[in-house]
Amino acid sequence: MGFNETPSSERAHIGFFGRRNAGKSSLVNAVTGQDLVIVSDLKGTTTDPVHKSMELLPLGPALIIDTPGIDDEGPLGELRVRKAKQVLNKTDVAVLVVDAETGKTEADEGLIRLFQEKTVNFITVYNKCDMLPCIPSKVQAHEIYVSAKQGINIEELKEKIAVLAVTEEPKLRILGDLINPSDFVVLVIPIDKAAPKGRLILPQQQTIRDILEADAAAIVVKEFELRETLEHLGKKPKLVITDSQVFAKVSADTPMDVQLTSFSILFARYKGFLLQAVQGVKTLDALQEGQRILIAEGCTHHRQCDDIGTVKLPRWIKNYTGKALEFGFTSGIEFPEDLSPYRLIVHCGGCMVNEREMRYRQKCAADQGIPFTNYGTVIAYIQGILKRGVAVFPHILAEIED
Repeated sequence: MGFNETPSSERAHIGFFGRRNAGKSSLVNAVTGQDLVIVSDLKGTTTDPVHKSMELLPLGPALIIDTPGIDDEGPLGELRVRKAKQVLNKTDVAVLVVDAETGKTEADEGLIRLFQEKTVNFITVYNKCDMLPCIPSKVQAHEIYVSAKQGINIEELKEKIAVLAVTEEPKLRILGDLINPSDFVVLVIPIDKAAPKGRLILPQQQTIRDILEADAAAIVVKEFELRETLEHLGKKPKLVITDSQVFAKVSADTPMDVQLTSFSILFARYKGFLLQAVQGVKTLDALQEGQRILIAEGCTHHRQCDDIGTVKLPRWIKNYTGKALEFGFTSGIEFPEDLSPYRLIVHCGGCMVNEREMRYRQKCAADQGIPFTNYGTVIAYIQGILKRGVAVFPHILAEIED
């Protein structure tokens, strides 16, 4: 992903839902102005959610998601329906596509109930209105008649989607509220073998961008260059931010009068669950033999031989607790609805997971009474440097010291 490309997690997620053959894929193509998905008269042509990042005017950066028919049949159909419902967990605006000739069915009403249950803004779109004798003159505010085939009311639909996607919630910053213009921020970035050659990973890119937007300066070093860099900088940095995997070394090399935190801790705050992560990590001290921990990653990538999620974290946790523990692993959009088999959830930083999806995962854990934390918080806690890592957030530090 380049610096000029808006990450998927930062885009408004627009999901298209409905029965088979209601014309979802045709409508997606009409709204986007591109042939993103295959269109056929056969029911069930869309077999898996189709994702496409694009600029959708007048909304701006958006992720368009076309889902399988909600009334699909058989064991494979049940799997497709489950995937469609998973998409809802990260959907900012749901577009319910209804065949205008047949009208809403019980399956459509079931989707509406699901939208309401998950508090997702939605609009009901009656497609194929060109097949009607006349288009109804009176419709509800959250309804519209369109024709994907003839392009009727497509621009009006895009306007309605844009209005629903705008929220009044204040947008959190990664660290822009922690620094001032002309501050120096030192970023400690080991060369990550899991990152594509020649690139930084997403949290690092986004953090650098946030520093620049705050009119501050970013100095990027590898972990073995930090001590010498700090000695020759000539000015005390406002903050040192490190990759969690080298937290202990960076803490040792950073003077105690310089604030220190990690990308993972910053992103836990950015995604709205740092307090929950700090509270949840204390569960490590109460784990019993044979209890199970879920390691959840928001993205999918090629596993390295010493992968942090599947290899390093389980090893570090076992060494810290001295207990024979069991681990489960999920990645991407997969996240269990039933968390009862687990005593603790350790999530990644969530850079590839949008705010709604992360809130859903936290809520699932909270509703089922399962503590929820993240990679960086666990690493800092195990290494005895969590207090230092969250000292930049006094209200979080107070939680640890209570």
